Amino acid sequence: MRTSMVSVLAALLACSTINCQSASERFNYLGQEPPSLQPKVFAPGIISVDDEYEFGSVFNQDVSRFFYAVDIDGRAEIRYSELVKNEWSAPVVILSDENYGFNDPFLSPDEKRLYFISQKALEGPGAKDDYDIWYVEDRNGSWSDPINAGPRVNSGRDEYYISFTEDGTMYFSSNKLPADEPYGNFEVYTSEYVNGNFQEAVRLGDAINSSNYEADVFIAPDESYIIFCSTRSDGLGRGDLYISFKNADDTWTKAVNMGNKINTTGHELCPFVTHDGKYFLYTSNEDIYWVSTRIFDEIRGVER
Repeated sequence: MRTSMVSVLAALLACSTINCQSASERFNYLGQEPPSLQPKVFAPGIISVDDEYEFGSVFNQDVSRFFYAVDIDGRAEIRYSELVKNEWSAPVVILSDENYGFNDPFLSPDEKRLYFISQKALEGPGAKDDYDIWYVEDRNGSWSDPINAGPRVNSGRDEYYISFTEDGTMYFSSNKLPADEPYGNFEVYTSEYVNGNFQEAVRLGDAINSSNYEADVFIAPDESYIIFCSTRSDGLGRGDLYISFKNADDTWTKAVNMGNKINTTGHELCPFVTHDGKYFLYTSNEDIYWVSTRIFDEIRGVER
């Protein structure tokens, strides 16, 4: 491994009185100084490493576990780091295969399942052509074998990225519509979770979806806003992050580009907001970045 442990105590001693956050926060976020309204690379040299492509990051609710994906020569693997006795463990690989990838990790609301996407075959050791949504279950501290999320979510085409509302409704994207239809690119869908089963997926409306690519969707647990990646004429690069806010009547505001503080001429994707609502993490130009969610207030002001 590149480093044996991350010393949070050393980070605490090194920071200034003015800039230090509380001890609990210093433990929670891999010993990183919190970001302001200017995005910065998250955990450089520890998580965001030169010559690697990191994406799909997610913390658990008490910010003691961190999952993310890394692309290794076109094949993704999922890594994990844990806070133990005020030190973060060195990242370890928990899902990897030489024939197919595992990426876009996301925890279920009860944190008993880790969801992800993979080209893993439905049966047997091989791979298939399209990506499905899968999960593993936490069974007394060990992960189960991968379990497919089922045909109400998955199709014969690609399903990408997963996030959840507080009640377990899944948001994800799929390109299952025929390419010659008006919405034949990747679009955002929802699937309610009722009595332990996902329901038939429903495509979101025109405030979110368009004839362009829409994927990598993060839904706020209370559904107050939604963030996703899209390629549109007002974009700044290969893929930009957009945001839409929920109106009082449960409709969505027209999604707007998150602007040049977030988006670049490169590719921005894989949005995630920590459960305390303070920090926004995303991938930009093959590294994970983070920024204060106060930037949402600025964008909401522009959007209005």
